[in-house]
Amino acid sequence: MEVMQAFLILEDGNVFAGTSIGSTRDAISEIVFNTSMSGYLEVLTDPSYAGQAVVMTYPLIGNYGVCYEDMESKKSWVDGYIVREIARRPSNFRSEDTIEHFLKQNDIPGIAGIDTRALTKILREKGTMNGMITCREDLDIQEVIKELKGHKVTGVVNKVTCLEKKSYQAKDFTPTSADLARSGLKVNPYKTGHYKVALMDYGSKDNIKDCLLKRGCDVTVYPALTKAEEVFGDKPDGIMLSNGPGDPKECVEVIEEIKKMYQSDIPIFAICLGHQLMALACGGDTRKLKYGHRGANHPVKDLKTGRVYISSQNHGYVVEDGTLKEEIAEKYFINANDGTNEGYHYLGKNIFTVQFHPEACAGPQDSEFLFDEFIKMMEVQGCQE
Repeated sequence: MEVMQAFLILEDGNVFAGTSIGSTRDAISEIVFNTSMSGYLEVLTDPSYAGQAVVMTYPLIGNYGVCYEDMESKKSWVDGYIVREIARRPSNFRSEDTIEHFLKQNDIPGIAGIDTRALTKILREKGTMNGMITCREDLDIQEVIKELKGHKVTGVVNKVTCLEKKSYQAKDFTPTSADLARSGLKVNPYKTGHYKVALMDYGSKDNIKDCLLKRGCDVTVYPALTKAEEVFGDKPDGIMLSNGPGDPKECVEVIEEIKKMYQSDIPIFAICLGHQLMALACGGDTRKLKYGHRGANHPVKDLKTGRVYISSQNHGYVVEDGTLKEEIAEKYFINANDGTNEGYHYLGKNIFTVQFHPEACAGPQDSEFLFDEFIKMMEVQGCQE
């Protein structure tokens, strides 16, 4: 098997040499790291990684292969993939493919055989920075660094959102083998109900939709720039604001529509980017973290109960503390590691938002109960009407 050399060039001048995996095209993007020990396929297919090349800190990636059922969208959205060692012969009864072949199929450039621990330490000390994955040896490093310093991640929500709205019926939902394994049953353990949920797709992971379907909700997924009036016209019982990539402040048009949704009486549950956009729509502010939170082991504390949950996370921005007026929202969760905000209850409204991912995939199921809270909120609203 022919092995091709590849290089990762950072904007601070650091260069890592390794071997090429996946596509051999050049890729310039933001370099971020993920601390998960599993779930690499979910990371690769999470639209929130659009515009980014992902460093996996766990040293061996691909050992259980690729099971296409576990994909979080129909394709990979990462700009590049960086690992210490890639498993070329996976061992798992569910495996259908190798991670290396998956990268090639999706035209994702990657590099293996580099010291990902050293790379991660650089990103933690200096902060997230841009980089290039390339197989070319004839590049002028100074010209590359100049290009890297000028690179910006923009327009990624419009890139990943769906092109037209699509509806899904709870009665047609078939749980995955992973769902059934968790439930311990061989048939669909979930009840079919009658709630209609509008899911605003800013880069939504499929499991957000599935977490609603398996709780008996019919779900209609809307493109990011859909007008609030169109959503209201379909008479949903609840609205979900999804996760997604990029700087939330760039989503000016989306924020204007969320302002209208906030003014309605429709229950709203927002995750990750949706959480940030709701805060911006209500007068709050966001800031970029030094190196972000990306992994399946981040502790978050419920400020009402004092209970700590382990969560799956993927974000580079947070809502800045103190920027939302106290009469508008109260803190719901905080990050137990660094104290950053992880959620809000909006006062006098049927709205709550979280920065982490209760739908997980991959990750702990600790906080999936929040979808049940959303169902209860719709039940209460329905009784009031």
